[in-house]
Amino acid sequence: MKKKDLVFIIGLTIFMGVLWIVGELVMGLWIAVVPKAHLFWLIGIVSATLIISVWHSMLEDESDLQDPKRQKYERKKNKRKQKKRR
Repeated sequence: MKKKDLVFIIGLTIFMGVLWIVGELVMGLWIAVVPKAHLFWLIGIVSATLIISVWHSMLEDESDLQDPKRQKYERKKNKRKQKKRR
């Protein structure tokens, strides 16, 4: 697991936790709901967090698909082209 993936997961978890707390406060203070609504809200938040996390993990980073040696060759080739243009 890469550092950016870990940061994304931790940030997503914190964001969803804050969203859950805000929803609970709104349901508890301003909107009269049945008690099962709190359970559905919790299930919805956990489900959304898991779905977003899995979706993010399935995205392929292009840097993973390219060989580092090939990237180095491409950089050198581009530098040569730029020097010839000048």
